Order: sequence, then structure tokens, then C-alpha cells
Amino acid sequence: MAQWTSAVGAAQLARLLNSQQDRPAGPGTRRPPAYRALADGVRLLVLEGRVPVAARLPAERELALSLSVSRTTVAAAYEALRSEGFLESRRGAGSWTAVPAGNPLPARGLEPLPPETLGSMIDLGCAALPAPEPWLTRAVQGALEELPPYAHTHGDYPAGLPALRSMIAERYTARGIPTMPEQIMVTTGAMGAIDAICHLFAGRGERIAVESPSYANILQLMREAGARLVPVAMAEGLSGWDMDRWRQVLRDAAPRIAYVVADFHNPTGALADEDQRRRLVDAARSAGTVLIADETMSELWLDPDVRMPRAVCAFDPAGSTVITVGSASKAFWAGMRIGWVRAAPDVIRSLVAARAYADLGTPVLEQLAVNWLFGTGGWEQAVEVRREQARENRDEIVAAVRRELPGWEFEVPRGGLTLWVRTGGLSGSRLAEAGERVGVRVPSGPRFGVDGAFEGYVRLPFTVGGAVAEEAAVRLAAAARIVEDGGVGTGESPRTFVA
Repeated sequence: MAQWTSAVGAAQLARLLNSQQDRPAGPGTRRPPAYRALADGVRLLVLEGRVPVAARLPAERELALSLSVSRTTVAAAYEALRSEGFLESRRGAGSWTAVPAGNPLPARGLEPLPPETLGSMIDLGCAALPAPEPWLTRAVQGALEELPPYAHTHGDYPAGLPALRSMIAERYTARGIPTMPEQIMVTTGAMGAIDAICHLFAGRGERIAVESPSYANILQLMREAGARLVPVAMAEGLSGWDMDRWRQVLRDAAPRIAYVVADFHNPTGALADEDQRRRLVDAARSAGTVLIADETMSELWLDPDVRMPRAVCAFDPAGSTVITVGSASKAFWAGMRIGWVRAAPDVIRSLVAARAYADLGTPVLEQLAVNWLFGTGGWEQAVEVRREQARENRDEIVAAVRRELPGWEFEVPRGGLTLWVRTGGLSGSRLAEAGERVGVRVPSGPRFGVDGAFEGYVRLPFTVGGAVAEEAAVRLAAAARIVEDGGVGTGESPRTFVA
């Protein structure tokens, strides 16, 4: 059985390699032999996640033709990659990308620090803001007023409170996506929703296509469920999805599920455009793949002139292909563990039936609080407070990082809560380790990838501002100096990312 889960065509790989030519070499750098330059280019693409791990590479002759080099050059490059652990081959199955033993791999998700430790440590690991007051207090007070009738029941509502299901359905309908309450299930946060969907549709060993990079905690949830993750590289910059890659993966790997964040993607902040959404839904429908669309960031546009595309589920209103997940955690407060699923009624019935063996239902008081916010206009006012806070934090952390770490590269997203940063050739894993020593906690890139990708990245959330943002950047710069002084790059030698 072949060990690859996706494939990269010769023309596609040549295009990616050619895009590296714009990167300047350091002063005095000697031009490497052609095979070495090719091997370094492929290795860099794997480490940055632009070519997934376990992706089959083109045959030597095909790649030689696309690059206009000799087959001997490609053969020597492939042999170099094999010797370094970045390529595996088997007769009859071809060659596929890998990462060498000992490279830092994502081992777990992201856990928030206990509040009592925050005095000595700046926590950049958790992309969550404090509650937008006074709206949290008002929502809880409103919920308490509505609670007495429910207190006379057993309190278990596996599908969610009828009033909240109706309210969520009305909100989708107001967005131009006709929705019935029977298409809604209320869950314990978005994580609870996705966990339920994965258990319903993807048994152990099933393939799940995921964006590369993707949200660390969702990747870990899927790993623990026994899924085989198939990474699909994002398009360059903040331009959303690479639809050629998505069509190829859905066709070749035939994943049971695909998980995407179209609205201010976590961690990159990318916003998929309307055409990409339509084409992805069409491709998933043709492949028989269930598409999970995570909308938890959809209301967090930060620049006033952003025009939001239609929701992914607008291209599958019946919910037969697209299952939409929403949540109050990012737009309102992480402590409000209320999420929801929008899908076809038969899917909702199956999810509800399976819930009897899981958590039985979501807490009533929190559901009433969210229902109060939706019904009174408090939600819109609270989310506007959240946008203002995140916008200020974004601008301040961006300015601080640019000042303290001018060699780090990133594009500033126009929404969401995260900044995806290329660390100038330093190992993200080593930076995370050094950061703990100087009082700043930052998640390394491999947490957001599959099998060791994105070693040259870290994720910075928009959770601190002002003097704290400035101090965080100072501590990150101190961590970078520790890594540089130790001569630690990406596990091979200093300045590993110079191709």
C-alpha cells in the first residue's frame, strides 16, 4: 500500500520552486550545485507546509522536463532528500515527502495558561479575549430571569433549547440562507460540534482533508479520533484556498470529511473569496466529501471596508454537503461554551441520537444567555466592542513586532484574531522553548501543521495591546537572540531556511 495521501504535479512543483527565486541569498553566499539547490528548494517547501508531508512527488523525468534540467540533476536531488529524511521511496509506489526522525512534531493542541500564572508570563498561546462587558453580565442576568420554567424540567435538551434553535435558524435565514430549527443543533462550543461530526462521519483510519496550516486543537482532536489527516496547502499570502490543490486532493485521496475555515482562517487570517467557496462546495459534492465549514471567526472583520463573501453553506442551503459550525467563543467570550451545527435535518437527527452516549446536552443557563443576546441586539453591540479591541491589539502587536524583529515576515489580516509570522529562518519550536525562559508563551508553527511542517513560523494572537504588546515583542526578540546565539535553526544548522 502506498504511503502517500496526496500528490504534487510536475508543473505545480516547478511553479512553487520558481517562486523561491525572488528570495535573496545572504551576502557572500556561493551558488550551490543545481541538484543541491533543487533539494534545498523542495525541503524548504515541505518545512513551510507549501508542499504537504506524505505528498507524492512527480517522476524524475516529468520534473526534469518542467524545470528544464537534466534527469540526473533531479535524481541526485531526490537522493539527497532521501538521505536527509525528507523523501521516502518504494519501487512501484513512487517517492513521497517526509520529515526526518527527530524533527519537532505537533504533539498536542493549545491549552490556556492558568490565570494565576499570567503575572509572570505573557500568554500568546490562546487566541481569546476577555469578556465584552457589560454584555456578559447583562446576558447572564437576562438568562436568570428566563430560567424558572426550565428549572421544572429535567434540563437535558440534546438538540438544544427550542428557543435558541429557532433564533439561530432565523439568523441564517436573515443572511439569505433559508433555515429551519430542525437544521440546528446546539453544542458545547465549536470543539464539541466538530468532535460530534467526526465521530458520526469518520471512523478510525478515515481520511480527513485539512487546510495546511490549520487550527491546532482541531488537528489534535482529529488525531486522537484516529483520523488520517490529508493536508492541503493554502494559497500564497492571504488569498484563501488553492483550488487546484483542493480539487486534486478531493479527487485522489477521496477524504470522508474536509475541514475548512473560510472566514479569517486560523492561523493565517486568510479570507476565502466567494468563487473559491462555490468551487470548493462543488468539488466536495462531486467527490462525496462532507465539508465542515467553521464560521467561528465570521463576524470578526476588523477593517470597516471589508466586504464579507456569502457563507459557504449559501452554496448548499439544504445542508447535504456542507455542515456549518458556529460558536459564541471567539466573537463573544471563550467562557461562553455555546456552539451550534447547521446541517440537513437527517444529519441533525443522527448527531442528536449519538449525543445520548456523549454529553447529553449543553448547559441551559448559557443557552439562555446567548438567546438573550441574540434577541435583544446585545450580540451585535458586544461583537462591535470585540472588533474594536481586536483591531487595536492587532495594530499594536504588528507595530511592536516590526520594531523589535524587523527580519520577521507576515501579512496583516483584515479580520480574525491571529497573525501568522515567518521567523526569519529560526526554528519556531526553539523559539517557543526560549520564550518560556524569558516570560513569553508562543505556539510554534508545527502545532498548526501535519507531520512537522511550518517549523519556520509562530502564531501571534491579537490578545494583548499597549505596553503588554510592546513587552511581548521585546521578550520575543530576546528569545530569538537565545536561539541565534545557540546556533539553533530548524534542526540541521543555523540559517536552515536559506535555499
